[in-house]
Amino acid sequence: DFCQPAEWRHRRRPAVGFQAAMMTYNIDVGYLEGLLRGYRAGILNSTDYANLTQCETIDDMKMHLSSTDYGNFLQNEPSPISTTTLAQKTTEKLVEEFNFLRMQAVEPLATFLDYITYGYMIDNIILVLTGTSHNRSSEELLEKCHPLGLFDSMATLCVTQSTSELYRTVLVDTPLGPYFGDCISLEDLDEVNIEIIRNTLYKAYLEDFHAFCMKVGGETAEVMGDILKLEADRRAINITVNSLDTDLDLKSREKLYPTIGLLYPEGTSRLIKATDLDAVRSAIDAFPDYRGLLSEGYDDDKTIEDQFFELEVNLNRLAFEQQFHYGMYYAFVKLKEQEIRNIVWIGECISQDQRGRINQYVPIF
Repeated sequence: DFCQPAEWRHRRRPAVGFQAAMMTYNIDVGYLEGLLRGYRAGILNSTDYANLTQCETIDDMKMHLSSTDYGNFLQNEPSPISTTTLAQKTTEKLVEEFNFLRMQAVEPLATFLDYITYGYMIDNIILVLTGTSHNRSSEELLEKCHPLGLFDSMATLCVTQSTSELYRTVLVDTPLGPYFGDCISLEDLDEVNIEIIRNTLYKAYLEDFHAFCMKVGGETAEVMGDILKLEADRRAINITVNSLDTDLDLKSREKLYPTIGLLYPEGTSRLIKATDLDAVRSAIDAFPDYRGLLSEGYDDDKTIEDQFFELEVNLNRLAFEQQFHYGMYYAFVKLKEQEIRNIVWIGECISQDQRGRINQYVPIF
């Protein structure tokens, strides 16, 4: 090597670093990545969906799903099986697989997997607050909460009367406590303010998660950077569109936009000033990934959310093309979530005899 030119020796050094990274990575999480890629191989493919769309009843779907990685997950359910049961049981399988990975994880992967659950905690808190304001029973609300976002003091949420009491008695000891700093002054738990709380929490969560991924560095920072930027942009566009016909002023809207994403800062500065859909289209037109989202006549059968799901699935699928990063754990959870939505959608179309719309799911593999 010493006889070679210096620039040649310099070019070969990254390979040594890569091998070292590979060795140390596999010491801690090589086993878990093998499990994860096995779980990923069990995600339904186009052939499975083609067979599911040919089913006459949900019981027929049960028979086909039993030949996949889902196995006999519906064997104890009486006929006829409802789509609610379908959603519950498929989610239970996802939670079981995720929790197994989580229990085996070491730092910093363990913290990364905890971050994945924070988004579900936020959704659960908002669900309980909204239901409580409509006088729903605590048992009914807790049944609807996502299992990945449950925490010990969740039942106490149902008896809180204000956000300050909520923070002081329940949330201060949860991982979401620091995220409540910006919305703790909202005392009235009406629907508008609850939505502001949701978006404020998600803003803080996405920025914190993004900062953690950048700290981890390497392939994790690259893969998760793209995924979280898409999520931040989705929230910015949705906040703008949903607030067009409300009393939310422009300054309040600006505070809800995450400070990450492809749209930040140029695109979000335009979205802040948008007062109608045409202005929103103009604001995102400079970004090729989002240009067709609000185009008239682009695809009348697809909502903005559906188009974002397609973009999300593409990024999450690509996460498995690289190695030695944590982004694939996040990608797996999101791909399984989309799979559950697809299965439930097909089940709903079958049970409601809407076969003309049965193929409007988001394909994964």
